[in-house]
Amino acid sequence: MTVLGTRALNRATLARQLLLDRADVPVLDAVAHLCGLQAQEPQEPFVGLWSRLRAFDPAVLSGLLAGRHVVRTHLMRRTVHLLTADDALAWRARHGMMLRRRVLGAYRRELDGVDLDELAAAGRAVMADGRPRSMGELARALADRWPAPGHRALGEMLVAALLPMVQLPPRGLWRTRAGVRNALLSSWLGREIDPPAAGGSDPVGQALVRRYLAAFGPAATADLRAWCGLAGLPAAVAAIREELLAFRDERGRELLDLPDAPRPDPGTPAPVRFLPAFDNALLGYHDRDRIVDDAHRGLSVAGARVVLVDGRVAATWTGAAGTDAGTVTVTPLRRLSRSEHADVTEEAQALASFLSGDDDGRVRIDTSAR
Repeated sequence: MTVLGTRALNRATLARQLLLDRADVPVLDAVAHLCGLQAQEPQEPFVGLWSRLRAFDPAVLSGLLAGRHVVRTHLMRRTVHLLTADDALAWRARHGMMLRRRVLGAYRRELDGVDLDELAAAGRAVMADGRPRSMGELARALADRWPAPGHRALGEMLVAALLPMVQLPPRGLWRTRAGVRNALLSSWLGREIDPPAAGGSDPVGQALVRRYLAAFGPAATADLRAWCGLAGLPAAVAAIREELLAFRDERGRELLDLPDAPRPDPGTPAPVRFLPAFDNALLGYHDRDRIVDDAHRGLSVAGARVVLVDGRVAATWTGAAGTDAGTVTVTPLRRLSRSEHADVTEEAQALASFLSGDDDGRVRIDTSAR
């Protein structure tokens, strides 16, 4: 079985994630290819797509959100993702039990004794009037009936697990700050979510495996679980295994992949890329060694924005979009060569211009923390 080294896996990841060369694809197609973008920080998907698409116009993504072609919803790993409407409807039921278990893991004591099906029915009855509500408003509407758990536990269980919900615009629009207002996914899109498959089959799980490998492969089943949070995909993997290629990594783990997916030569040059907080390229794997050193692995879960140099995390960065933008500050995690410094500065300048909306963005390389 062919062994893929760390650098080979790195270049494959960059290619699948549209980070090896910016892509000329429509924004909606990019969101679909990436299986969504993590979006609990509302402005971060814009940076993620700017780093991946040529001539990315943030107004297009805002228009897709306002036009109900993409949605913000809790899904993979119980985190907020920006997904195409079609994917949200197709995948939501498959994630439902995982979402319940994850919220219960955080609030098991508070929700002890609560009939979750009864709570879900009561929540749907409240939301049936079509009025968007915050999590707190929904929880307060049911607090008289379930006073013991408290608003936070009730609200989290309803909004993140029991009821398929979306966060409505203006939340998530470019250069817009807005609180979270939730509506039922089916009400917002005018379509019901796809029901679970009958007869024990799992076409959604099989589609998830194929889509994940297209965007993240080659990858181990542990990586797949880490990305989606689902525990029941081994059967889906087994069902399509004959379609897949198998490799090994340098630690001996089996890696699966689609036959025709890109696996670039390990020597392929990788450009500097600025990634947003909680980016797919980091959080899409259990084993993140292909893109970040163990010493800096914590950055991926702490919400740090990172800079890829030669395909690997080599710096962090800060900056803001809109009227308060002006400076992108880069903090290297190692010494940069002269050419690397120049490349980082050039890409940081382009990012500063994107965030500020003009050519006045400034770049600062902060070496004091190294």
